[in-house]
Amino acid sequence: MEPSYLSKVERGETPPPSEATIARIAAELGEDPDILLALAGKVSSDLQEAIRKRPRLFSQLIREIKDMPDHAVLRLVREVRDGKW
Repeated sequence: MEPSYLSKVERGETPPPSEATIARIAAELGEDPDILLALAGKVSSDLQEAIRKRPRLFSQLIREIKDMPDHAVLRLVREVRDGKW
């Protein structure tokens, strides 16, 4: 990956790279691929699949948490991750 390519993406001269390319860039930089995907206006395919399975529930969830403070969202994430269903 050449620095000039990334510069062209930043200037809007070329479209954002594919999900796979963004994941490789994230790995090289030691960054979270979901964050780089979001900055490129994309969502990972695994998240898209999860949303497509329950679109109404995910849209409600996202709308409900969009204005919550980070600490409240993190608490919710921990509760979901650690919960016993």
